[in-house]
Amino acid sequence: MISMDEKFTIVKANKTDLDVRKEMGKIFAEGFTQWLGYFSNDKNIIAKAFAHMFILDQFYVAIKNSEIAGVAACTDGKSLSVRLNKKELRSHLGFIKGSMAGIFLKKEFEAPYENFPPNTGSIEFVGTAPQFRGQGVASQIIEHIIEYTPYNDFVIDEVADTNIPAMRLYEKLGFEEYRRKPMPEKMAKRNGINHLLSLKYVKK
Repeated sequence: MISMDEKFTIVKANKTDLDVRKEMGKIFAEGFTQWLGYFSNDKNIIAKAFAHMFILDQFYVAIKNSEIAGVAACTDGKSLSVRLNKKELRSHLGFIKGSMAGIFLKKEFEAPYENFPPNTGSIEFVGTAPQFRGQGVASQIIEHIIEYTPYNDFVIDEVADTNIPAMRLYEKLGFEEYRRKPMPEKMAKRNGINHLLSLKYVKK
């Protein structure tokens, strides 16, 4: 299902001929480099190292003028949206850091949800390309997901409490906080993040 709008076209990432992995990697790097600083502070390296991981049929992309403006995944809470490959990580991050990324991030990115509620969509890895920020990209992708996927409820997990723009966006779209998880003290000091928030949207 494709949604046409004056601003962006929203389409499944596996339904376009564009080089989506490369652009998705760049968007991921922009949003997650602060979390992945141990492995590299170079956004280009992070983008290349993680471009392989996206399971494209779980992702939606916003396109404008043949450019990827934003991305978001939506799964059923059982299927993965990303899958890490140690060989790819090592080739870009080096053997030691690539191996460590494959171990530690696999636990983070590929951990199964416990007691995930039925008929619920998990919205993940929401990101916007820098040149398209402030143009409503993320809003349009999430609204598309809510309208065109078969779920009644939606969750967004682990939003940093310091990410005020994201929180305002999600609240504007109708998401409400239902859980917060405290960050370990060391990580809180390093990242300045005190809690990771979980949000829920219920279709009316």
